[in-house]
Amino acid sequence: MKKLLIMLGFIGLSISCKTKEINKIKNPPNIVIIYADDLGWVDVGYNKYSKFYETPFIDKLASEGLILDRFYPSAANCAPSRASMMCGMYTPKHGVYLPQGLSRGGAIEEMRFKVPTHKADSSFNTFPVSINQLKPDFMSLAELLNQAGYKTARYGKWHIGEDNQGFEINSANGEKGYVTNRGNSEKRFYSDTLVAEKLTTASIDFIKENKKEPFFLYLAHWEVHGPKKARKDRISYYQKKKEGLGFSEFNAEYAAEVEQLDVSVKRIYETLKSENLLENTLFIFASDNGGVPSNTQNYPLREGKGTFYEGGIRSPCFIYWKGVITKGRVSDQPINGVDFMPTFAEISGVDIEKDKFDGESIVPLIWGKDYKRVKPIFFHFPLYLGGEGLPSYKGKENYWRAVPLTVVMKDKWKLIKYYEYDKVELYNLDEDISETKDLSAIDIKKKTELLNQLNQWVKKINAPVPRIFNE
Repeated sequence: MKKLLIMLGFIGLSISCKTKEINKIKNPPNIVIIYADDLGWVDVGYNKYSKFYETPFIDKLASEGLILDRFYPSAANCAPSRASMMCGMYTPKHGVYLPQGLSRGGAIEEMRFKVPTHKADSSFNTFPVSINQLKPDFMSLAELLNQAGYKTARYGKWHIGEDNQGFEINSANGEKGYVTNRGNSEKRFYSDTLVAEKLTTASIDFIKENKKEPFFLYLAHWEVHGPKKARKDRISYYQKKKEGLGFSEFNAEYAAEVEQLDVSVKRIYETLKSENLLENTLFIFASDNGGVPSNTQNYPLREGKGTFYEGGIRSPCFIYWKGVITKGRVSDQPINGVDFMPTFAEISGVDIEKDKFDGESIVPLIWGKDYKRVKPIFFHFPLYLGGEGLPSYKGKENYWRAVPLTVVMKDKWKLIKYYEYDKVELYNLDEDISETKDLSAIDIKKKTELLNQLNQWVKKINAPVPRIFNE
């Protein structure tokens, strides 16, 4: 009898869990994305490397949810990563590779290939690129969720064109109807000390006004992108802390901006709690790319924003959903920004042509099931970006942040193919998070396997590869 009761108990538990999942699909949850700008993977306390910045509420919420330790927001710069996340497709499909669209930051004569470049003649227009324009014919996350009856709003930085991609409410600075993505440029608010507070207040109003129906809130902060601005008292606080600890390499203004993100997350959370929405809200916090080395310390990750080493393409991310996501979970599976499209489609119950999109649904990971990524992750960059990290083809050290390349990731492995140097690099990220040991000459079998996958993908999607030499 006792065994029978135990068996019935397990059966009941199983049915209950399945019913909960089904109910969540039938009653789609609200979705909130809070997106930081240039926040490094190490800049949040929960990653255990930050000794200076203070993110107590972000750390608390992350510990009560699911930390995505290997989150890659699709690119090494803001515009392409936002475009990829919003449409669920990698950069070659939408053509946004850099915020300014064309190669920049280095001398044209240092480029091995002719590619679209600022201040270059027409012979460099060897393939088309998009200058911060995600074309209207791409379906966005907002347009996807509109089909499921969601109210949609975006506040803050957009950076991907004139089309608002289905968002019903838009504001660049939190003021009602203040839409600035018109023409070839978008008004920026990096220097507005109060913009984070205004954006958060507008987001709170949106939540309260739409709490009786499913909503999608995309809160894209201007922090912590430079030029840096914050309240003087908070800058003073971090300046004193910096001097007391002897942390000369840290920036007090940057730390104050990081704190503003933490305050915003807390205010949004407390609003959801007070409105009894926590159990029906999927809450995501992430950053659009890695940290800028001149602002922060990315170690143990290599390099930073603009590069395709981990410091440039890996960012903090966690997912919180009260009652659904078991607290204290950490996933080491690589997750990409393009995964949001199929994930939100499954959660909202909207059918999509899965083969059209590049990501894969992480709903099993959210439910707490065994999850192992099936699809490799790809990055493609056919241009040049000046800075530090890579040599020029002629041998100048630390001349480029990025050169024409393609990257493939599979499980713990990462392979970078440099068209500029006719070489590849292979890293085992489980054992070498700092990418100090190139294994391409050691593990020939793995290199060949990944290189074949990379070449097949480039050919399949017709990704632009530089071929015309710059003489």
